[in-house]
Amino acid sequence: MVRGPRTRAVPKNKDCVVEDGETLKAAMKAATNGKLRNGHGSPHQILAENPRKRGRPPTAKAEAAGAEKRARLEARVAGRRKHLNNINGVVLTLGQGDTGQLGLGPDIMERSKPALVKDLSSVSAVCAGGMHTVCLTKDGKVYTFGCNDEGALGRTMEDEEEECCVPGLVDLPEKARQISAGDSHTAAVTDSGHVYIWGTFRDSSGSFGLTPDGQMQKLPVKLGLPGDREVVKISSGSDHLAMLTSAGELFTVGCAEQGQLGRVAERFVARGGRRGLQLLLLPDRVHAKNRRTVFADVWAGSYDTLALSTDNEVLVCGLNNYNQLGVPKGKVIHTLTKSKALTEAAANCGGWAHIVVGQHHTLALDAAGNVHALGRVEYGRLGLGEQRSTDATEPVQVGGALEGKKCIDVSAGTTVSFAVTEKGECYSWGMGSNGQLGLSSGEDDAWEPDTMLGKQLEQRKVMAVSGGGQHTVLIAQEDSAPANGITQSS
Repeated sequence: MVRGPRTRAVPKNKDCVVEDGETLKAAMKAATNGKLRNGHGSPHQILAENPRKRGRPPTAKAEAAGAEKRARLEARVAGRRKHLNNINGVVLTLGQGDTGQLGLGPDIMERSKPALVKDLSSVSAVCAGGMHTVCLTKDGKVYTFGCNDEGALGRTMEDEEEECCVPGLVDLPEKARQISAGDSHTAAVTDSGHVYIWGTFRDSSGSFGLTPDGQMQKLPVKLGLPGDREVVKISSGSDHLAMLTSAGELFTVGCAEQGQLGRVAERFVARGGRRGLQLLLLPDRVHAKNRRTVFADVWAGSYDTLALSTDNEVLVCGLNNYNQLGVPKGKVIHTLTKSKALTEAAANCGGWAHIVVGQHHTLALDAAGNVHALGRVEYGRLGLGEQRSTDATEPVQVGGALEGKKCIDVSAGTTVSFAVTEKGECYSWGMGSNGQLGLSSGEDDAWEPDTMLGKQLEQRKVMAVSGGGQHTVLIAQEDSAPANGITQSS
């Protein structure tokens, strides 16, 4: 016997209230509850009481929520931004200098304590690359020194052997406002928001160029973003560059072997596969799983990229073999993934003002000036003490000598870590064999933060620090000025 479709029993009459965000279809469903049949109004009348679109809050509520987000994000970096704007000092270097990266001339191969780089003043930012150094002055000029085998210095030299060992000016079409450096590349953002880059990117097979034609560039070239977007921040890993636009978009370019670009599938990471080098060497936008995500900050490390959304979520991609990204599973992450550990820690400490990534570890500076570490424990790079024998899979606050001190800057070299306090002290820890730490213990590994020493620091306060492959770069100013860079009048 063939049966017809069963009819559903009509439920008893109940008052029906259309919830916020329901559509006309939802309102029609209210008929099954009897409201419309009993003359309590039409679907259009019901929706008139809730006119807004599905899932969107009222304008006033949305604006209030947006203002709260902006205030929270601004508070996160307010103190650090004020400090950065007031940095103005001389450059000190230490560590290995066999390729001129110390800027002390061709005869200085290493320094175990900070040494003054001559002919550089009014410096506002420094970056230590793999084997070269980049400095930005208050008036927007960029100086470089160190290894130039693959064009990382961005300038022509008559006697390269001599001139690469001392600071030299890079010719840019306009003033620069930010710099970054990787193993063999350097980049700068100009006042107009354009990015200039020089040198080359490398992968496990060697150099594969900087521009889509596969050529290294020994002089600065403009890096064109689609639509000529304005870039407000850049950050370099060893062989990739991350860029944040004024519209909150994230772009990447460079090597993708460890997933650090966040936009290249695993089958294309080897020089773009069948899609070619253009996939890697043409800047392209990185999307989160929620394609409406807007980014507020970005940080790149050796083989990683981390981005902060306006919802205060930390999204990550790249190498995660020691859980340095705060993601429990996945040694290599090819697309932006939420780091639960970094996101939850940020919510508990007022947000991350700055994040730096070494080869296998991460340091995060919170809004209150506390330093947190996660990742690989070997050589003491986490600063958690010699009794710590296991890697940190979530951020752990660094104590010891930093206990109770407010930090204003952090940096991570390959296997070393640094922090600068508001009083102008520089603390270092990690592997000591390259002489990067500047400690009284010499080349021994330091498992906890210790104060960097040296004659050049006796009358100066440290304002900023940058750890490179085998060397360290500091900005310091005379001790008569406070660490926030504002001179008190007498």
